Amino acid sequence: MKLKFQSNLQYQNDAINSVVDIFKGQQSRQSNFTVLNSANIDNKQQHIGSVYTNMGIGNSLDLTYDDVLENVQKIQMRNNLKRSEKLEGMNFTVEMETGTGKTYVYLKTIYELNRNYGFTKFVIVVPSIAIREGVYKTLQITKEHFNSIFNNEPANYFVYDSSKLDKVRSFATSNTIEIMIINIDAFRKNFENPTKENQSNIIHRPQDKLNGQKPIDLIKETNPIVIIDEPQSVDTTEKSKEAIKSLNPLCTLRYSATHVDEYNMVYRLDAVDAYENKLVKRIEVLSIRSEDSFNLPYIKLVEVGERKAKLEIDIQDKKTGVVKRRKKQIKLGDDLKELTNGRELYNNYLIQDISWGRGNEYVDFSNGARIYLNEAIGDLDEDAVKRFQIRKTIEEHLDKEIMLNKKGIKVLSLFFIDKVSNYREYDKDNNPIKGKYAKMFEEEYTKLITLDKYRENQNKDLEVSFTHNGYFASDRKKGKIVYKDTNGNTKADDDAYNLIMKDKEKLLSMDNSLRFIFSHSALREGWDNPNVFQICTLKESKGTYISRRQEIGRGLRLCVNQEGDRVEDYSVNRLTVMANESYSEFVSGLQSEIERDTNIRFGIVEKHSFANVKRAGNDNFGETIYIGYDKFIMVILLQIGKKGK
Repeated sequence: MKLKFQSNLQYQNDAINSVVDIFKGQQSRQSNFTVLNSANIDNKQQHIGSVYTNMGIGNSLDLTYDDVLENVQKIQMRNNLKRSEKLEGMNFTVEMETGTGKTYVYLKTIYELNRNYGFTKFVIVVPSIAIREGVYKTLQITKEHFNSIFNNEPANYFVYDSSKLDKVRSFATSNTIEIMIINIDAFRKNFENPTKENQSNIIHRPQDKLNGQKPIDLIKETNPIVIIDEPQSVDTTEKSKEAIKSLNPLCTLRYSATHVDEYNMVYRLDAVDAYENKLVKRIEVLSIRSEDSFNLPYIKLVEVGERKAKLEIDIQDKKTGVVKRRKKQIKLGDDLKELTNGRELYNNYLIQDISWGRGNEYVDFSNGARIYLNEAIGDLDEDAVKRFQIRKTIEEHLDKEIMLNKKGIKVLSLFFIDKVSNYREYDKDNNPIKGKYAKMFEEEYTKLITLDKYRENQNKDLEVSFTHNGYFASDRKKGKIVYKDTNGNTKADDDAYNLIMKDKEKLLSMDNSLRFIFSHSALREGWDNPNVFQICTLKESKGTYISRRQEIGRGLRLCVNQEGDRVEDYSVNRLTVMANESYSEFVSGLQSEIERDTNIRFGIVEKHSFANVKRAGNDNFGETIYIGYDKFIMVILLQIGKKGK
């Protein structure tokens, strides 16, 4: 099957126009620079090299600083955004919630910038292999789509590879759209000291293949427009900022759902906007804590003294929502719900009595519970929890298949795990054998698929081993491929990402029996699929922390049918998250993460919130006139107050 793309989604076109309009007033033209030989090179071009005779095409900007600032302020007014009083460099921020087509938007923006102003050179900087492969895959599958929109405008794209520097030369000398995708790690290391030059990335070293030129010099001469995908993971250090600067960008466009630095924001589609406008799946949370057997809080009495004791409890961080097991000193009257920062699980656990008599040390709680020294309650069998999560995920998956398969929609479920060995192990000869999660899955699936309610499920006769598989980084040992744990950003991860990205359309086909996918938690960043309807994180208590936003982000995209068309029926687009915490904890934690990551403040009216309200009696020869920032601020101060409440 082939994924189809829509070019008429208003919110995407608004994001594209918000960037295109930064350069309003720019003349459409191309600017050449010449890579000359030593016989005719001038001082200005001395650093380029001395042998090449081809022409190079670079971007050129006619607008002044004030022109660009005025354009940006008009865009911000239109989009209800905080006004930039000055430009902090030529950095411009676009915020788009995960699953709303951020990559598609900046790729189409490239074509629009070329069509409007003749810009041809673009460098996409990414933080990881996962995102790099995702961008490359999107370029491949959108090529035909963009050709139909932009009259087959020639465009070349490639992933920077230090062993294929001829592509860098072609990038510099081509007169058509050129798109280079490069990982920040490929050009972050640069040492000016000649004795350390061999420690620099190859891109910063003179190359014989380029007649003694440095690849970075060819790139910087093109004055490229730099697009940073996930800047909060790219240029947060001084070294990374220097690396971006070394590209000599005409401007830098920054795209993410979770910006740290919001330079000159020109468009924002935040998490709340996306949900309210039904641009992503709605989310439901199934919690293991709703089951009585899993509903006890963890409490261990580790120390008792006179009128005081020390408990080990699970405390949630107020800012991040991360739950960590810590020891806490307590006294009579203390409320464990307060001590754990509002965790509902600890409701009605007030310290009522402390006994410190030798041999009879205990703590009594207001709900009648008693715990003795070195005793623990709520200390769950982790494997029992994981089995329950797997069973409930399978059940939810099979229920949705009954409803959606007849509509031509393939259902996928995604499991994140901390250790590959929990899904796949190896014997002494490196032959694969099932890990405990694979065994649990097959046992629970086999029980469930035989239930009467699944008689109509068209997959009921499939061999269980064909229904699930894992995507992991691999090594070769004794001539056999074995899978291993990684951090998600190594060369060994390349194959796993390639497999995920190359199989994206195949996984969506109902002819493919694979429906349940196990992936290492480190690979979570670049892996998403529109037909993921269930997400289950089988993380161990001391394993990798995955934020709730990262977790749901893998399945937020609206699903597609067997024709590759996006399905906009909101009753269909429901993402189920299998949480190993209570519903209220998941929701409050998710809200905290959204506030932290996006600077949204729930319940607060910002000063610029209604700056784009159109004036009454607006008649200015067809031009829209807005109320503006200053008048709105006056209204807010009079009606609401300085704190926006």
